Amino acid sequence: MKRLIPVLKNDGVETDLIMLIRTVLAATKEISFRVSQGDLAGILGSTLDENIQGEIQKKLDIVANQLLKDILLDDDSVAAIASEEEPNVVASHSQGKYVVAFDPLDGSSNIDVNGQIGTIFTIYPVRSDVAYDSEEQFLQPGSQQVCAGYVLYGPSSLLVMSTGGPTRCYTLDLTHGGYLLTRTAMQVPENSTEFAVNMANYRHWSPLIQRYFNQLLSHTSQFENSTLRWNAAMVGDVHRVLSRGGMFVYPQDKRQGNEHGKIRLLYEANPLAMLVEHADGIATANGRRILNILPTHIHQRVPVAMGSASLVSQFNQSISDGQPL
Repeated sequence: MKRLIPVLKNDGVETDLIMLIRTVLAATKEISFRVSQGDLAGILGSTLDENIQGEIQKKLDIVANQLLKDILLDDDSVAAIASEEEPNVVASHSQGKYVVAFDPLDGSSNIDVNGQIGTIFTIYPVRSDVAYDSEEQFLQPGSQQVCAGYVLYGPSSLLVMSTGGPTRCYTLDLTHGGYLLTRTAMQVPENSTEFAVNMANYRHWSPLIQRYFNQLLSHTSQFENSTLRWNAAMVGDVHRVLSRGGMFVYPQDKRQGNEHGKIRLLYEANPLAMLVEHADGIATANGRRILNILPTHIHQRVPVAMGSASLVSQFNQSISDGQPL
């Protein structure tokens, strides 16, 4: 099996970006170790604080965020960072070539039940037309990402990443502490019977969205074998989509704050959309390609449908024209 660095060099990734990816992954290895320790490390449970998203922070959220912050701010190739857990951009080095955004621990509700959780990250080239520490550094469409990836912490710790080429999967080898290539190119099948959505939100959806899922759940002829899967962690559900197909959906709903969706564009939707697209899937927000959206602020939210092309296209058609499929 090939190690990460030779694979990146063979892909033609520039040296500075390779070194930055190594920096990010050094933090994920430490997070992976803390996750494996669980209660032995005293990192389970909640704090009394809320993050900028209005969510109660878990202890491991804070630990993971601080690990990533500390290691990235010490890297002189980084101009600024943005975290789902931070209210504002954090300045780093004025001569840095890249800006990095991350969700330090996606799926926090799963921490205390030993469920799937992961770290999502994305890297953009620095903009020369705005201050290095400006929020505007991150107001770039997802198509400008030079690297996107996540580390899924589970029975094994898996790195799924693209630097503009195939979406590859690596497994953390605990023997030597490095990520080894285990899937050269992930591919999302065009068709699938699986879908992931939080059905507890059904009562908050628009009638068009409700009707679409009524068809899936009633097993009409077109959706005869449809199967619901839900991990309560986007990173885990999208990993399943990348591994064997299906669709992840998180639509907007009527609740305050969710009118434009819940998934964060910068920290979640853009990096995962890049990975899905580079594995032959599609990723949309109300029918629009996610990677074409120009962000207006770093904590912007969007509705999401991503995965197998056939399923996502059917969903978008159904909610846009109001006609039964």
